[in-house]
Amino acid sequence: MTRLLTIERFCLIGHVLSMLFGLAGLLWVLPHPDLIMALPAQGLTLFQWSLSGGGVVYMILAAIAVSLFAYRNLGTYRWLAFMLPSIFLSLGSELLGTSTGFPFGHYHYLSGLGYKIAGLVPFTIPLSWFYLGFSTYILAAAGLTRLSYSLGKGKEALPPVLRVLGTIALGIILLTAWDLVLDPAMSQAPFKFWEFQEAGQFFGMPYRNLSGWMATGAVYMGVASLLWGTKPIVLGRQQLVLPLVLYVVNFGFGAFITIVQLDKIFLLPTALGVILGLVPALFLWWVAGSPAEQEPSDLAETSLNSPAPVS
Repeated sequence: MTRLLTIERFCLIGHVLSMLFGLAGLLWVLPHPDLIMALPAQGLTLFQWSLSGGGVVYMILAAIAVSLFAYRNLGTYRWLAFMLPSIFLSLGSELLGTSTGFPFGHYHYLSGLGYKIAGLVPFTIPLSWFYLGFSTYILAAAGLTRLSYSLGKGKEALPPVLRVLGTIALGIILLTAWDLVLDPAMSQAPFKFWEFQEAGQFFGMPYRNLSGWMATGAVYMGVASLLWGTKPIVLGRQQLVLPLVLYVVNFGFGAFITIVQLDKIFLLPTALGVILGLVPALFLWWVAGSPAEQEPSDLAETSLNSPAPVS
Protein backbone atom coordinates (compact mmCIF):
# COMPACT_ATOMS: atom_id res chain seq x y z
CA MET A 1 0.00 0.00 0.00
CA THR A 2 1.46 3.33 -1.00
CA ARG A 3 1.74 6.32 1.25
CA LEU A 4 -0.75 8.31 -0.82
CA LEU A 5 -3.32 5.52 -0.67
CA THR A 6 -2.82 5.30 3.10
CA ILE A 7 -3.41 9.05 3.48
CA GLU A 8 -6.43 8.85 1.17
CA ARG A 9 -8.01 6.10 3.27
CA PHE A 10 -7.15 7.88 6.50
CA CYS A 11 -8.91 11.03 5.24
CA LEU A 12 -11.94 9.04 4.11
CA ILE A 13 -12.24 7.30 7.49
CA GLY A 14 -11.75 10.63 9.26
CA HIS A 15 -14.46 12.18 7.08
CA VAL A 16 -16.95 9.42 7.92
CA LEU A 17 -16.14 9.53 11.66
CA SER A 18 -16.43 13.33 11.69
CA MET A 19 -19.88 13.13 10.15
CA LEU A 20 -20.99 10.48 12.64
CA PHE A 21 -19.65 12.65 15.47
CA GLY A 22 -21.55 15.61 14.04
CA LEU A 23 -24.75 13.59 13.81
CA ALA A 24 -24.43 12.56 17.44
CA GLY A 25 -23.96 16.18 18.47
CA LEU A 26 -26.84 17.54 16.40
CA LEU A 27 -29.35 14.80 17.17
CA TRP A 28 -28.45 13.70 20.66
CA VAL A 29 -26.36 16.26 22.56
CA LEU A 30 -27.80 19.60 21.42
CA PRO A 31 -31.43 18.60 22.14
CA HIS A 32 -30.40 17.71 25.72
CA PRO A 33 -28.75 20.74 27.38
CA ASP A 34 -28.40 18.78 30.61
CA LEU A 35 -25.87 16.52 28.90
CA ILE A 36 -23.82 19.55 27.89
CA MET A 37 -23.88 21.01 31.41
CA ALA A 38 -22.72 17.67 32.82
CA LEU A 39 -19.62 17.57 30.62
CA PRO A 40 -16.22 18.06 32.28
CA ALA A 41 -14.21 21.11 31.28
CA GLN A 42 -12.26 19.21 28.63
CA GLY A 43 -15.45 17.70 27.23
CA LEU A 44 -17.13 21.10 27.06
CA THR A 45 -14.14 22.53 25.22
CA LEU A 46 -14.24 19.64 22.73
CA PHE A 47 -17.97 20.12 22.21
CA GLN A 48 -17.58 23.85 21.60
CA TRP A 49 -14.77 23.17 19.14
CA SER A 50 -16.87 20.59 17.29
CA LEU A 51 -19.70 23.10 16.89
CA SER A 52 -17.42 25.78 15.50
CA GLY A 53 -15.05 23.61 13.46
CA GLY A 54 -16.54 20.14 12.97
CA GLY A 55 -18.09 20.97 9.61
CA VAL A 56 -14.79 22.46 8.45
CA VAL A 57 -12.83 19.32 9.31
CA TYR A 58 -15.06 16.80 7.55
CA MET A 59 -15.19 18.83 4.33
CA ILE A 60 -11.43 19.39 4.23
CA LEU A 61 -10.81 15.67 4.80
CA ALA A 62 -13.20 14.76 1.97
CA ALA A 63 -11.57 17.25 -0.42
CA ILE A 64 -8.12 15.80 0.35
CA ALA A 65 -9.36 12.23 -0.09
CA VAL A 66 -10.96 13.00 -3.46
CA SER A 67 -7.89 14.91 -4.63
CA LEU A 68 -5.64 11.95 -3.84
CA PHE A 69 -8.11 9.55 -5.47
CA ALA A 70 -8.24 11.65 -8.65
CA TYR A 71 -4.46 12.05 -8.78
CA ARG A 72 -3.81 8.33 -8.32
CA ASN A 73 -6.43 7.03 -10.72
CA LEU A 74 -6.69 9.76 -13.35
CA GLY A 75 -3.47 11.74 -13.17
CA THR A 76 -2.59 15.32 -12.31
CA TYR A 77 -4.22 16.91 -15.36
CA ARG A 78 -7.68 15.42 -14.90
CA TRP A 79 -7.60 16.04 -11.16
CA LEU A 80 -6.83 19.74 -11.56
CA ALA A 81 -9.05 20.08 -14.64
CA PHE A 82 -12.02 19.10 -12.48
CA MET A 83 -11.04 20.59 -9.13
CA LEU A 84 -10.20 24.12 -10.26
CA PRO A 85 -13.37 24.76 -12.32
CA SER A 86 -15.57 23.18 -9.65
CA ILE A 87 -14.11 25.28 -6.83
CA PHE A 88 -13.88 28.63 -8.59
CA LEU A 89 -17.12 28.43 -10.59
CA SER A 90 -19.15 27.21 -7.60
CA LEU A 91 -17.62 29.95 -5.45
CA GLY A 92 -18.65 32.52 -8.05
CA SER A 93 -22.15 31.08 -8.10
CA GLU A 94 -22.37 31.15 -4.29
CA LEU A 95 -21.04 34.70 -4.04
CA LEU A 96 -23.56 35.79 -6.66
CA GLY A 97 -26.33 33.92 -4.86
CA THR A 98 -25.63 35.36 -1.41
CA SER A 99 -25.28 38.86 -2.88
CA THR A 100 -28.20 39.00 -5.34
CA GLY A 101 -30.41 35.95 -4.78
CA PHE A 102 -29.50 34.53 -8.21
CA PRO A 103 -29.35 31.61 -8.98
CA PHE A 104 -30.39 29.93 -5.70
CA GLY A 105 -32.81 32.41 -4.15
CA HIS A 106 -32.14 34.83 -1.30
CA TYR A 107 -30.20 33.13 1.48
CA HIS A 108 -27.23 33.64 3.78
CA TYR A 109 -24.81 31.43 5.67
CA LEU A 110 -24.70 31.25 9.45
CA SER A 111 -21.79 30.00 11.57
CA GLY A 112 -20.19 26.57 11.79
CA LEU A 113 -18.69 26.16 8.32
CA GLY A 114 -15.52 28.18 8.65
CA TYR A 115 -14.11 31.50 7.45
CA LYS A 116 -16.40 33.33 5.02
CA ILE A 117 -14.95 34.57 1.75
CA ALA A 118 -15.95 38.25 1.29
CA GLY A 119 -17.95 37.79 4.50
CA LEU A 120 -20.53 35.77 2.54
CA VAL A 121 -19.54 32.20 1.65
CA PRO A 122 -17.64 29.78 3.92
CA PHE A 123 -14.46 28.60 2.21
CA THR A 124 -15.57 25.00 2.77
CA ILE A 125 -18.62 25.32 0.52
CA PRO A 126 -16.68 25.28 -2.79
CA LEU A 127 -14.77 22.27 -1.42
CA SER A 128 -18.06 20.41 -0.98
CA TRP A 129 -19.10 21.28 -4.54
CA PHE A 130 -15.78 19.78 -5.65
CA TYR A 131 -15.72 16.52 -3.73
CA LEU A 132 -19.42 15.66 -4.16
CA GLY A 133 -19.50 16.86 -7.76
CA PHE A 134 -16.44 14.79 -8.61
CA SER A 135 -17.90 11.74 -6.86
CA THR A 136 -21.15 11.94 -8.80
CA TYR A 137 -19.39 12.67 -12.10
CA ILE A 138 -16.89 9.82 -11.83
CA LEU A 139 -19.60 7.31 -10.86
CA ALA A 140 -21.64 8.42 -13.87
CA ALA A 141 -18.63 8.36 -16.21
CA ALA A 142 -17.43 4.90 -15.20
CA GLY A 143 -20.93 3.42 -15.16
CA LEU A 144 -21.85 4.80 -18.59
CA THR A 145 -18.54 3.65 -20.05
CA ARG A 146 -19.19 0.12 -18.87
CA LEU A 147 -22.80 0.18 -20.12
CA SER A 148 -21.67 1.50 -23.50
CA TYR A 149 -19.18 -1.32 -23.97
CA SER A 150 -21.61 -3.93 -22.68
CA LEU A 151 -24.28 -2.82 -25.15
CA GLY A 152 -21.72 -2.84 -27.94
CA LYS A 153 -20.38 -6.28 -26.99
CA GLY A 154 -16.82 -5.06 -26.48
CA LYS A 155 -17.08 -1.98 -28.70
CA GLU A 156 -18.47 1.35 -27.58
CA ALA A 157 -22.17 1.54 -28.44
CA LEU A 158 -22.66 5.21 -27.53
CA PRO A 159 -21.01 7.97 -29.56
CA PRO A 160 -18.32 9.55 -27.32
CA VAL A 161 -20.01 12.96 -27.30
CA LEU A 162 -23.33 11.40 -26.27
CA ARG A 163 -21.59 9.43 -23.50
CA VAL A 164 -20.01 12.63 -22.17
CA LEU A 165 -23.32 14.52 -22.28
CA GLY A 166 -24.98 11.60 -20.49
CA THR A 167 -22.26 11.70 -17.85
CA ILE A 168 -22.86 15.40 -17.22
CA ALA A 169 -26.63 14.87 -17.03
CA LEU A 170 -26.33 11.96 -14.59
CA GLY A 171 -23.76 13.83 -12.50
CA ILE A 172 -26.11 16.81 -12.23
CA ILE A 173 -29.07 14.61 -11.22
CA LEU A 174 -27.08 12.83 -8.51
CA LEU A 175 -25.71 16.13 -7.21
CA THR A 176 -29.14 17.79 -7.08
CA ALA A 177 -30.68 14.70 -5.46
CA TRP A 178 -28.23 15.21 -2.59
CA ASP A 179 -29.57 18.75 -2.17
CA LEU A 180 -33.09 17.38 -1.67
CA VAL A 181 -31.99 16.08 1.74
CA LEU A 182 -29.14 18.51 2.44
CA ASP A 183 -31.02 21.80 2.22
CA PRO A 184 -33.87 20.87 4.59
CA ALA A 185 -31.36 19.44 7.09
CA MET A 186 -29.07 22.47 7.00
CA SER A 187 -31.62 25.29 6.71
CA GLN A 188 -34.72 24.09 8.59
CA ALA A 189 -33.50 21.79 11.37
CA PRO A 190 -33.16 23.31 14.88
CA PHE A 191 -29.42 23.92 14.43
CA LYS A 192 -29.04 25.77 11.11
CA PHE A 193 -26.01 26.39 8.92
CA TRP A 194 -27.78 28.62 6.39
CA GLU A 195 -31.27 30.01 5.94
CA PHE A 196 -33.43 31.28 3.12
CA GLN A 197 -34.76 34.82 3.33
CA GLU A 198 -37.81 34.11 1.20
CA ALA A 199 -40.70 31.70 1.49
CA GLY A 200 -39.89 28.58 -0.48
CA GLN A 201 -42.57 26.73 -2.41
CA PHE A 202 -40.71 23.41 -2.39
CA PHE A 203 -40.62 22.26 1.25
CA GLY A 204 -39.30 25.63 2.38
CA MET A 205 -36.87 25.94 -0.53
CA PRO A 206 -37.49 28.14 -3.58
CA TYR A 207 -37.73 26.16 -6.80
CA ARG A 208 -34.91 28.22 -8.24
CA ASN A 209 -32.62 26.78 -5.59
CA LEU A 210 -32.90 23.43 -7.36
CA SER A 211 -32.46 24.97 -10.80
CA GLY A 212 -29.47 26.89 -9.43
CA TRP A 213 -27.92 23.66 -8.23
CA MET A 214 -28.42 22.03 -11.60
CA ALA A 215 -27.07 25.05 -13.48
CA THR A 216 -23.99 25.37 -11.27
CA GLY A 217 -23.24 21.66 -11.59
CA ALA A 218 -23.80 21.78 -15.35
CA VAL A 219 -21.38 24.68 -15.79
CA TYR A 220 -18.41 23.26 -13.91
CA MET A 221 -18.98 19.67 -15.03
CA GLY A 222 -19.29 20.93 -18.59
CA VAL A 223 -16.01 22.84 -18.35
CA ALA A 224 -14.27 19.82 -16.81
CA SER A 225 -15.66 17.59 -19.58
CA LEU A 226 -14.28 19.89 -22.27
CA LEU A 227 -10.88 19.78 -20.58
CA TRP A 228 -11.00 16.00 -20.10
CA GLY A 229 -12.03 15.21 -23.66
CA THR A 230 -14.09 12.23 -24.78
CA LYS A 231 -11.81 9.30 -23.91
CA PRO A 232 -13.70 6.83 -21.66
CA ILE A 233 -13.19 6.52 -17.92
CA VAL A 234 -12.36 2.91 -17.11
CA LEU A 235 -12.69 2.26 -13.37
CA GLY A 236 -14.14 -0.82 -11.70
CA ARG A 237 -16.16 -1.25 -8.53
CA GLN A 238 -13.15 -1.63 -6.28
CA GLN A 239 -11.64 1.62 -7.56
CA LEU A 240 -14.96 3.44 -7.18
CA VAL A 241 -15.49 2.58 -3.51
CA LEU A 242 -14.28 5.99 -2.33
CA PRO A 243 -16.62 8.15 -4.46
CA LEU A 244 -19.51 5.81 -3.67
CA VAL A 245 -18.85 5.93 0.09
CA LEU A 246 -18.54 9.72 0.00
CA TYR A 247 -21.84 10.07 -1.82
CA VAL A 248 -23.73 7.57 0.37
CA VAL A 249 -22.39 9.00 3.65
CA ASN A 250 -23.08 12.62 2.72
CA PHE A 251 -26.53 11.73 1.43
CA GLY A 252 -27.23 9.74 4.60
CA PHE A 253 -26.07 12.62 6.81
CA GLY A 254 -28.65 15.01 5.37
CA ALA A 255 -31.36 12.37 5.10
CA PHE A 256 -30.97 11.24 8.71
CA ILE A 257 -31.25 14.78 10.08
CA THR A 258 -34.22 15.51 7.82
CA ILE A 259 -36.09 12.36 8.87
CA VAL A 260 -35.35 12.65 12.60
CA GLN A 261 -35.68 16.39 13.22
CA LEU A 262 -38.20 17.62 10.65
CA ASP A 263 -41.89 16.99 10.01
CA LYS A 264 -42.80 13.74 8.31
CA ILE A 265 -43.86 15.70 5.23
CA PHE A 266 -40.12 15.87 4.47
CA LEU A 267 -40.17 12.14 3.85
CA LEU A 268 -41.32 13.03 0.33
CA PRO A 269 -38.20 14.96 -0.78
CA THR A 270 -36.07 12.37 1.04
CA ALA A 271 -37.72 9.56 -0.91
CA LEU A 272 -37.31 11.56 -4.12
CA GLY A 273 -33.64 11.98 -3.30
CA VAL A 274 -33.25 8.24 -2.77
CA ILE A 275 -34.92 7.48 -6.12
CA LEU A 276 -32.99 10.10 -8.11
CA GLY A 277 -29.67 9.89 -6.26
CA LEU A 278 -28.92 6.97 -3.99
CA VAL A 279 -30.36 4.21 -6.17
CA PRO A 280 -28.73 5.43 -9.44
CA ALA A 281 -25.38 5.92 -7.66
CA LEU A 282 -25.43 2.33 -6.40
CA PHE A 283 -26.49 1.10 -9.85
CA LEU A 284 -23.70 2.98 -11.63
CA TRP A 285 -21.15 1.64 -9.17
CA TRP A 286 -22.41 -1.91 -9.66
CA VAL A 287 -22.46 -1.85 -13.47
CA ALA A 288 -18.91 -0.48 -13.53
CA GLY A 289 -17.94 -4.09 -12.88
CA SER A 290 -14.73 -5.64 -11.58
CA PRO A 291 -11.31 -5.49 -13.25
CA ALA A 292 -11.77 -9.07 -14.51
CA GLU A 293 -14.88 -7.98 -16.39
CA GLN A 294 -13.13 -5.25 -18.37
CA GLU A 295 -12.17 -5.85 -21.99
CA PRO A 296 -8.43 -5.04 -21.88
CA SER A 297 -7.94 -5.32 -25.65
CA ASP A 298 -10.42 -2.52 -26.24
CA LEU A 299 -11.05 -0.55 -23.07
CA ALA A 300 -7.44 -0.32 -21.99
CA GLU A 301 -6.38 0.96 -25.40
CA THR A 302 -8.93 3.77 -25.44
CA SER A 303 -8.54 4.86 -21.82
CA LEU A 304 -6.37 7.67 -20.57
CA ASN A 305 -6.44 6.29 -17.04
CA SER A 306 -2.74 5.63 -16.53
CA PRO A 307 -2.35 5.92 -12.76
CA ALA A 308 -0.08 8.67 -11.54
CA PRO A 309 3.17 7.47 -10.01
CA VAL A 310 2.97 7.25 -6.24
CA SER A 311 5.53 6.48 -3.57
